[in-house]
Amino acid sequence: MNLIDALSAQTSLNESAPCARSFDVGGITDTIQRALASTGLDTQSGPMKGVTDTVHQALSRAGLTQRSAATDPQGAIVAGASRGIFTPDSHMDSPRFGRTAPAEQTYPGVFVSRSFTNDAGTRTYKLYIPASYLEQSGERVPLVVMLHGCTQSPDDFAAGTRMNELAEKHGFLVAYPAQAPNANGSKCWNWFRAEDQSRDRGEPSLIAGITREVASSYRVDERRIFVAGLSAGAAMAVILGATYPELYAGVGAHSGLPYGAAHDMSSAFNAMQGGMAPTGERNPLAPQTPHRRRFAQSVPTIVFHGDCDRTVDARNGTAIVEQATMVGTGEMRLRASVDEVAASDGRSFIRTVYADMTNQPVVEHWVIHGAGHAWSGGSSRGSFTDARGPDASVEMIRFFYWQ
Repeated sequence: MNLIDALSAQTSLNESAPCARSFDVGGITDTIQRALASTGLDTQSGPMKGVTDTVHQALSRAGLTQRSAATDPQGAIVAGASRGIFTPDSHMDSPRFGRTAPAEQTYPGVFVSRSFTNDAGTRTYKLYIPASYLEQSGERVPLVVMLHGCTQSPDDFAAGTRMNELAEKHGFLVAYPAQAPNANGSKCWNWFRAEDQSRDRGEPSLIAGITREVASSYRVDERRIFVAGLSAGAAMAVILGATYPELYAGVGAHSGLPYGAAHDMSSAFNAMQGGMAPTGERNPLAPQTPHRRRFAQSVPTIVFHGDCDRTVDARNGTAIVEQATMVGTGEMRLRASVDEVAASDGRSFIRTVYADMTNQPVVEHWVIHGAGHAWSGGSSRGSFTDARGPDASVEMIRFFYWQ
């Protein structure tokens, strides 16, 4: 199968997927009630109570029904859409929109807090050092940089992805940069801002700086440094792969967006829904070369996306794959193989592997049927996870270790 046919098949599957049309009506009305209450208005009685009742009825008439707690036991996914994981500047920091993992570390290694500063500002980060590293004397180990989604924290993301557990098993370090609340009120990485999409500027320079600091301070194999993320974190991971291809040996993008998908908040919302950038609008900081030619140094990339993602449309996952494979340029000759897996006790998925002429996999695309905006195979101890899907953490590490 050639690359264009494989990508077309993935796109058609995304568009035809039978996704439920239920929605978090309770979350909407709760948000309205909090907004009214903050102005001193009583939402429990009198005329203001009728406002939320009317909204609830209107949503119901539109076919947007509320799921019960019995069908949403983890409280993180509602009809394939997470509660508030990303709007470019939303302030969904209520406990209703996600759980916070306990801060204590349950693995035998150590989880330390650090900070990094350069001309772009300061960001804190946490670093997990597995017990095997502490016991070794000289062996260099891989480093995985994990970028959380909106409203999340390093502790939350570590718990949900169980990446520290895998670090103990395989012996690698894990760095978790933390977005500063004063940089984005929802703690989203600012992937959609033009000034945060270029090398040696803004947030890419901060995360790359953290990566280099860890690599120089610990016994890191600089040939095996990887970056992965969820949602806004995945979009930033893709940016880092495009702008620092010599630093990162692989990229993992879960429910993310391609490089250059937006340049401001308005275009971000359009991109999240699978729309193309409006004619005439472009990132003024992007290289002045044709879009796909910017990726002549594409790094190996693994992409996960749920085909019922209502927050970031699954077409964005396809676009990441298109960039990584440089379809139509003739610069990278790949062979595509497609496997469709029907799970009996979990979510089925389609996996497309793009391999080079030596049969080395360089891009993988996982489309997970019925999944929403959440980390596939994650733990309920973290927010925005879907335990039913294939384990994205395990598969990312497998893919990275191939490189």
